Amino acid sequence: MSGETLIQVENLYRDYGSLHALIDINLTLNRGEVLGFLGPNGAGKSTTMQIISGNLAPTSGQVRINGFDIIDEPRQAKAALGFLPEQPPLYHELTVNEYLEYCVKLNRIPGPSAASAVNKACDRCGLGDVRKRLIGNLSKGYQQRVGIAQAIIHTPEVVILDEPTVGLDPIQIREIRDLIRELGNDHSVILSTHILPEVQSTCDRVIIINKGKIALEDSLAGLDSRLQQNGFIVSLANPPESEQLAALNGINQYEQLGAGRYLLDCDKEFNPAEFSSTAVNNNWQLTELAPQTGSLEQVFIDITCSDNHTNEAPGGAGS
Repeated sequence: MSGETLIQVENLYRDYGSLHALIDINLTLNRGEVLGFLGPNGAGKSTTMQIISGNLAPTSGQVRINGFDIIDEPRQAKAALGFLPEQPPLYHELTVNEYLEYCVKLNRIPGPSAASAVNKACDRCGLGDVRKRLIGNLSKGYQQRVGIAQAIIHTPEVVILDEPTVGLDPIQIREIRDLIRELGNDHSVILSTHILPEVQSTCDRVIIINKGKIALEDSLAGLDSRLQQNGFIVSLANPPESEQLAALNGINQYEQLGAGRYLLDCDKEFNPAEFSSTAVNNNWQLTELAPQTGSLEQVFIDITCSDNHTNEAPGGAGS
């Protein structure tokens, strides 16, 4: 049912000696949601994913998967999880079929359902043409597909993907993004990445982590609203005197961009149609009038570049 919480992370800390890799992380993942987990290298993304998946113990805090505590009830909690780490856990000397049959056994899928589970995972991940090939001979994109196939072979309720498109070419990236969107129809997904277009094209909600702390959490719709700015870019072939422009209704201030272009900082009183009429009546020769919006990239930079120090643990543990 929609809205049911499948992952609940509360007051999560992870220390490496005196280094605080994670500081009071709180997050939820609801059924049917694709959550984008953003952050620069060294921010704590992979550390968080490793703890949620049960591969790393927290210093303190609690992680519950489908109601089960990942520390106290690991078998029940992990049964609801599929995990693709940043380095896919592949055996290059096996064929795709052999590897996925091995994954079936690891996930204790009963014999009568085993072949069906392999077939379904291959179909969903587009592996039909390479099932008999050695994994070591596959392209990076197909190896990522095999990694995703092992993560979903037991039809878990939650799929965690840690940097799934790193090292892929543009065509492979597009294919993996399409696959992630398709997974979101049947699974809840956490997508850990620092690649902004992946989040905008696949996710319902965004969390940005920086220096081990959550710096922003919002829905994509809410984020789009944040990015809307009360500004306009205008181009005038015959611009007026500065005082005349500044006196117009709704314009708080402006910045000259050169060649007759201006960035207008406006309030709610600004009426683009009224400005156009004024420009025509005064022969300013208006050639451009476009709203200015922010970008996820700018939000990301503003949050993560507040200073140049990171919280990265030795060996990349804070990534």
